[in-house]
Amino acid sequence: MTDLIRTQIALLPDKPGVYQMKDENDKIIYIGKAKNLKKRVSQYFLRPQSGKVAAMVSHVHHFDIIVLSSDKEAFILEMNLIQTHYPRYNIMLMDDSHYPYIAIKKHGDAYLKIARDTKDQKYFYFGPFPNSGAAHETLNLLNKIFPTRKCKNMPNKACLYYSMGQCLAPCINKIEPEVYEKLYADIKTFLNGEVDEVRSSLRKKMLEASDNLEFETAGEYKKTLDALEAVTSKQRVEIVGDKTPRDVFAYAEREGYRSIAILTYRRGLLLGKHVHVVSSFGEVEEQMADLISQYYSNHETPKEIVSRIASLKDELEGLFEGVEVIYPQEGRLLDAVNLASLNARQGLDAHFMSARLEDDKLSLLEALGELLHIETPLRIELFDNSHLQGSSPVGAMVCFINGEPCKKMYRKFHLSEEDAGDDYGSMKEVTYRRYSRLKEENQSYPDLILVDGGITQIHATEEALNEAGVSINLFGLYKNDKHETEGLIDKDGNVYPLDNKSPLFFLLMRMQDEVHRFAITFHKDQRRKSMTKGILDDIKGLGAKRQEVVKMHYPTLESLKEASLSELNQILPEDVAKILFDKLSKI
Repeated sequence: MTDLIRTQIALLPDKPGVYQMKDENDKIIYIGKAKNLKKRVSQYFLRPQSGKVAAMVSHVHHFDIIVLSSDKEAFILEMNLIQTHYPRYNIMLMDDSHYPYIAIKKHGDAYLKIARDTKDQKYFYFGPFPNSGAAHETLNLLNKIFPTRKCKNMPNKACLYYSMGQCLAPCINKIEPEVYEKLYADIKTFLNGEVDEVRSSLRKKMLEASDNLEFETAGEYKKTLDALEAVTSKQRVEIVGDKTPRDVFAYAEREGYRSIAILTYRRGLLLGKHVHVVSSFGEVEEQMADLISQYYSNHETPKEIVSRIASLKDELEGLFEGVEVIYPQEGRLLDAVNLASLNARQGLDAHFMSARLEDDKLSLLEALGELLHIETPLRIELFDNSHLQGSSPVGAMVCFINGEPCKKMYRKFHLSEEDAGDDYGSMKEVTYRRYSRLKEENQSYPDLILVDGGITQIHATEEALNEAGVSINLFGLYKNDKHETEGLIDKDGNVYPLDNKSPLFFLLMRMQDEVHRFAITFHKDQRRKSMTKGILDDIKGLGAKRQEVVKMHYPTLESLKEASLSELNQILPEDVAKILFDKLSKI
């Protein structure tokens, strides 16, 4: 322990706050929170450490603290700082996926949609659902059963849904508030699992249509009944015993790694699981509490958190309003913990059996830094441009932090049609826009930029960085005569070969594949939109509102081309539908 650290420890207060461990270059390498800063921070230096904690401590030159008034404030600041600086030794749960909800407007027309969070106060929310497929399946069923508004933008006249009894047609009718209140109540009742009345009504309508020889209508009711049975049968499995929203946590550890399993229960249903495998860091219960806290920075909190992690209640107490931390001794909740524990062990076994590249990305990044004679590049940004014969040119950037894709930092760039095909100009434009903006907004830069295309693309990026007044390590991925990536190259043409069987090679290929995928997907989306837009333009009678109606029913060019004239007649005036149909038939 240095004299500087010894002095800093002596000055630590017995108060909650956040601490930042820094290396000799004043770079943050670890961020943590503490209920008692003096007790927590001093432990790193006064106790013998091992593994990654020892490695982190060996790189600490000094530390900073921010004193706060409560542990909850410390938790919030810790998450914000980690997601701003992405320190080397902070183990991140990069998965920020959210379960989908069905959202219903609180006021006005009864419009349903899929939502990924519950922040918009203009909607009621039902869910979450185990996946997008289940949510869309239920949404489609609701739209068939209940007369909800289907059009995103209000049309000028009633559509086919009105004639089918699946919409109240607010476009032509004044709907009284009590009608919507009754509709909301019926939908809530249905989503809470009370479907017998709906089932009986559908069966009655099906039989009446059959008796009237309206077999096509009866067939539609039969399809709706089948869909109802499919959805409700899925809702009857894996019921815990009550409808309290709860998450169940358990962990397992083995040979320097720990896995945390999360089972998510909503509406009495086990929606699914998440298993994350991380390197061991410090005391197991302390690390699990940190990971659970981090998990809820990106996910909605339940009413109950269930776990057999002894100190979890003390660690999380007061952090999440209205959440109870339960340590079960027996019964179904203990069974749920055992199930989570089983999944944690299986996840850890799978991690070792698969020998995944993720096992030690930090070591690979250290090797990359040594190869290129730069500091370990913990944050890497990669660029790629895409166009098709000069049309719909786009640029794309992906970001990897600690070897993991950080998708919230991905960026897309629209490029001018005039510059399409000019790869040098496109790369210069994209990188200049990226880093001049980071400089303007005083944001941090990556440790390394990687471009695809060799020395030409490097020079384009170098020119952009010089004009932006930014200095960042820059290298390119170069290819051989067979268009196979062989290694890295710098701005002076110096080559750094890679063993194409090494883990480092596969890590870089994974990054390269990801930026290609992101760029091509973005380009296809833009090209599809531009093609559809061009087709809908210049048709008399097909204005902006009607174009929106067409796009809502036929979101892709392929689906629009498959539409029959009679289908188009249902959403457009006959003369407009005929012109559009004729135009599509010539494509």
